[in-house]
Amino acid sequence: MCIPAILFFIVFAYLPMPGLYLAFINYNYSDGIFKSDFVGLKNFQFLVQTGDLWRLTFNTVAYNIAFILLGNILQIVVAIFLNELRVKWFKKVSQTLMFLPHFISAVLIGLIAYNVLSYDYGLLNSILESLGYDPLKTYSNPVLWPFIIILTFLWQSTGYGSIVYFAAIMGLDNEIVEAAEIDGANAFQRIRYIILPWLKPTFIILLLFSLGGILKGNFGLFFNLVGANNTALYASTDIIETYVFRSLMTNFNFSMGSAVSLYQSVFGFIVVITANWLVRKTSPENSLF
Repeated sequence: MCIPAILFFIVFAYLPMPGLYLAFINYNYSDGIFKSDFVGLKNFQFLVQTGDLWRLTFNTVAYNIAFILLGNILQIVVAIFLNELRVKWFKKVSQTLMFLPHFISAVLIGLIAYNVLSYDYGLLNSILESLGYDPLKTYSNPVLWPFIIILTFLWQSTGYGSIVYFAAIMGLDNEIVEAAEIDGANAFQRIRYIILPWLKPTFIILLLFSLGGILKGNFGLFFNLVGANNTALYASTDIIETYVFRSLMTNFNFSMGSAVSLYQSVFGFIVVITANWLVRKTSPENSLF
């Protein structure tokens, strides 16, 4: 049963690893990977000197922290609300409606966003103009996009992500909850003293898993909402994935894209090891290893 998963990781994770050598060369097509000039750490040095590395790191980490914290908090809240619903048909309908955004393509989400936010034809500016206000130049205003991206991500992922927490609540012994009710605990007390402590191990494990990808941005969401070449929004929306895509597809700079990807992987590895060490120090039973 494990063979398909093992083969998947061998083919897509381990066999491509020699390609990391691209990060240390000045790649050209005629010489190939292993005959191109070796430049050592010059690709990384260029990224640091231009300031791109710090901007990309800050944007990617900041967005992922918001995604992880706000996402998990909302998922817990939704799971608890679903558990507290007593009308079964309403609970099922609510679950279905909340799951639907997860299955909507990022391309379609980008199209919807453009039809709402477009300067000339967008719904938002049509409403503002009808009320006597000036239209917003959304696609040239970097201040607005962190809120737009975070809200879009939460709308798309909260319902589906709440499944894990809802399943954890279903594993709670009903006798404990019934005993609390007999002792006079109200709904808020049951949530605070029984359900939330029960969800703590699940939250920690999901948090550790998420930290491993703290430098892996949601490329599909960013690319379809903002695009990879909107220079006006680079300050607040350019993440590592969009930079790598631009390096490969626009500038054809394979070495620079590989350097950023290697930095991304090493940084994520260090974060996971550090976070797991901290968890093991405070709560050994909840650590991954």
